[in-house]
Amino acid sequence: MFPEAPALRGSQLEGVAVPDADPLVALPDTDRQYHIDLAPGEVADLILLPGDPDRTGRIAPLLDDIEVQRQRREFTSVTGWHRGLRVSVVSTGIGTDNVEIVMAELLAITPRPTFLRIGSCGVLREDIALGDLIISTGAVRLEATTSFYVEDGYPAVADYRVVAALIEAAARTGHRAHLGLTATAPGFYAAQGRRIHQLPLRYPDLAPRLAAQGVMNFEMEASAVLTLAALAGCRAGVVCTAFAHRTTGDFVTGAQKDRAETGLVEVGLEALHVLAAMDAQTERTNELLWRPSQWTAEMPT
Repeated sequence: MFPEAPALRGSQLEGVAVPDADPLVALPDTDRQYHIDLAPGEVADLILLPGDPDRTGRIAPLLDDIEVQRQRREFTSVTGWHRGLRVSVVSTGIGTDNVEIVMAELLAITPRPTFLRIGSCGVLREDIALGDLIISTGAVRLEATTSFYVEDGYPAVADYRVVAALIEAAARTGHRAHLGLTATAPGFYAAQGRRIHQLPLRYPDLAPRLAAQGVMNFEMEASAVLTLAALAGCRAGVVCTAFAHRTTGDFVTGAQKDRAETGLVEVGLEALHVLAAMDAQTERTNELLWRPSQWTAEMPT
């Protein structure tokens, strides 16, 4: 079905031979990336990844000393400073195929970024209210994009430091958050068990089945963010706000939607500050890994 992989050659990555870049790929003539239109130096190490490009526009006014603003297709980006911390925001658009493009191109120009997806989702538990936040510990890979990188059983797991930072950020900003597993679907309708009158539905019980397995929410990007970051040796995490309730059919509208997005953005930005403080504490103590006992009252906020 697929052509044979080329023989391994070229550089060595931690003792494993890797092939050279595919010469048939239409790469840009410069370091400016083809889809996201960003170049080395234009992206911070701490990156928020909203799906909706309008969300980048919502975050931009919260930043000071904006260095870069770009828009190409669904990829809208801004780099600036938030309370003294350099951050970037790059929208991915909808789906794991778009996430692959964005992350591949960001990795090409940013040596070791931290990725934090801030998105919306549909929740599967009755005790989760619209506007609540769901912090993902991992994601069920219902999509196919990551299958071109890893085996089917490969887990999409959030970095423990990003999870801890998100929990702390939600507490600091006063937003209700839940912790658990996410399912990343390859579509919005049948892929999430939604019935359409004109079309057949192969898995009508998908949502209750996943809920019975402890999955908290559906969304469409998390597993790619977590998997690709792990493969690249980078940190990544995911926090989503509940836009839809799959057990009741309720959906956020108007002012309720604005409040939900505001809370999501507040927690995402605060989590980057918490991560920066955690990194500084680890560096001060000369530790290889951050651990909870390093959390002290003296940590910057």
